[in-house]
Amino acid sequence: MKKLNVILVYNKEENKILMCKREKEPYKGKFNLVGGKVEQNEDELHAAYRELQEETGITNNDIKLTHMMNLQYKMSDMELEVFTGKLNKDVELIEEVNKLYWMNKEDNFFDKEKFAGEGNIGHMLEQVEIYKSELF
Repeated sequence: MKKLNVILVYNKEENKILMCKREKEPYKGKFNLVGGKVEQNEDELHAAYRELQEETGITNNDIKLTHMMNLQYKMSDMELEVFTGKLNKDVELIEEVNKLYWMNKEDNFFDKEKFAGEGNIGHMLEQVEIYKSELF
């Protein structure tokens, strides 16, 4: 099964979410969470920190990530690992490929015209709100 990850990064005030604008398919032109491929036999948490640093410049000194949930896509033989964390300081972002944006956490992340993932990003954010005291 192919494994991918996404990382829900909150700013230190917890009012903004870090997003990228997709430069290629799937979801070209839509906002998405940062993340990427998990290499075979790679530790899940290590993969999340690696992808986060590659795509944004954010390191494990800037944020503590928590593995929040997995979504399995049986028909695609793919598993999506979802991590979240809150920055402990302001950081200067370093873009790899996709342009990075801070989005207001009150935005409608269920908007399929604007955001990737068929509403899954909205669902993930709702789960963070439910378990915020345990996650942050």
